[in-house]
Amino acid sequence: MAGKPAMTTNPRSLQSRPAVFLDRDGTIIDDRGHLSHPSQVVFYPDTVPSLLKLQAHFSLFIVTNQSGVAKGIITLQDVARVNGYVLAHLEQSGIRIADTYVCPHDRADDCLCIKPKPFFLKKAEAEHGIDLKRSFVIGDHPHDVAFGKDAGAGAIYVLSGHGMKHRHELGRDTTVAGGIGEAADLVLKGAG
Repeated sequence: MAGKPAMTTNPRSLQSRPAVFLDRDGTIIDDRGHLSHPSQVVFYPDTVPSLLKLQAHFSLFIVTNQSGVAKGIITLQDVARVNGYVLAHLEQSGIRIADTYVCPHDRADDCLCIKPKPFFLKKAEAEHGIDLKRSFVIGDHPHDVAFGKDAGAGAIYVLSGHGMKHRHELGRDTTVAGGIGEAADLVLKGAG
């Protein structure tokens, strides 16, 4: 039996790999609103060292809601240009992102792909052989936490970005970290 079909039909097989699904704005880069140009991207100082540590044990993905597209504030081309810059910077630092998933819809659109709906997690599970039960989501919004938990993955809420603003919306059982560096350490320890 070929390895690839087995990974697709049974993502928890020994061939599957855990992943860390990273929110973009407010988690690995500063949240400066709807980014339209790479010159607006500012990485957190601990992003690169944290992702280097994580990728030794996990596949890395970026999953980002970009409602500014639906609102007409930015275009899909803007998002692609900014994501391309983020990926190029990380690659130059020795970090490989397995895939980047973008929801360009507004929450009111009730699309299938906006977080916390598990669409992109299930897509990664099927296309990349990811074991969601051994995976984690890191993000600065309660939707990121629900995104991970609802799919059976671990979730770590970061206080960077919008994290402090929404902290009161979290359940008591939520794992909270100051930023990506602390979140990466928690992931590597099994998130307690």
